[in-house]
Amino acid sequence: MLLLGIETSCDDTATAIVRDGRTVLSSVSTNQDEFHAKYGGIVPEIASRQHVALLSAAVDDAVGRANLTLDAIDGIAVTRGPGLIGSLVVGVAAAKALAFALEKPLYAVNHLHGHIFAAFLDRDEPIPFPFLALLVSGGHSQLVDVRSPIDLHVIGRTRDDAAGEAYDKTARLLGLGYPGGPQLDRLAREGNPKAHAFPRHRPDPGTLDLSFSGLKTSVRYFLESDEGKLAKREDVAASFQAAVVDVLLARVSRAFEGGKYNAVVLSGGVAANSALQGAIREWSQRNSIPAFIPPPKYCTDNAAMIAAAAYFQRDVVDVDPLTLSADPNLPFEIIAA
Repeated sequence: MLLLGIETSCDDTATAIVRDGRTVLSSVSTNQDEFHAKYGGIVPEIASRQHVALLSAAVDDAVGRANLTLDAIDGIAVTRGPGLIGSLVVGVAAAKALAFALEKPLYAVNHLHGHIFAAFLDRDEPIPFPFLALLVSGGHSQLVDVRSPIDLHVIGRTRDDAAGEAYDKTARLLGLGYPGGPQLDRLAREGNPKAHAFPRHRPDPGTLDLSFSGLKTSVRYFLESDEGKLAKREDVAASFQAAVVDVLLARVSRAFEGGKYNAVVLSGGVAANSALQGAIREWSQRNSIPAFIPPPKYCTDNAAMIAAAAYFQRDVVDVDPLTLSADPNLPFEIIAA
């Protein structure tokens, strides 16, 4: 089954051709960093206009790289939400038009489900259900109980800043460029993670929820202090990163204490972080629990993950191209459009 994936939930214009939810025949992604860098963050209006300018060529590029024609595609998979409404509308409108014109099935995918199914891409080894997914990105930090491709439930979520958001804001405090998360990760590799004792959020008993706003604020106050003004940026970055990783790893450990899972999946943009990947792999080896992490190119927003999710959820996400609408606040547990 060949699916054309379209992903425009934020500022990446992405398309892909995926066979049977696993084999990526092509994956095209154009980021808009140069358009948003001077603002220090994503400007929704600019993002949506760039999608309009780029998407048609991106579809042609993905089909061409797969050495196919549009007629050979078995269906269209598109991100319905959550995300920026202007960006989502561009992708959904294009997918609806293609599905209608080509008389192909249309599959509406939850963007966050896509991140989880990114772990299935370019992998022969099956991921055993049920598994625990740790989904960490710029806008979301969640622990997800994944019983089957269509039985997914959030068991822990951020109460304020997501991990990726905290990375970007802390990177800005350190004077790093945009996007800040990857730059902070690189700087942290040169620092001492034990140089500064930043706080680790401890949730109320019985919850797996996350919080990173206090950590970000602690870094800010430290940098404004006399000690912080003399501190090495790489040590601050490393100490901040160590706090984030410790919190996430503690939640994963607690989740496994409370539930029976056959594996752990790390996904989302922050899954590309070197320290977090290393900590998850070390924890999995120590506890004899398989860990699955997508390659870095599938951690950030991409269309291959949307096609993968559509394939595994195809029986419940098949929608009418005439009635589908984008939903910027699409709840995680809602699968069928």
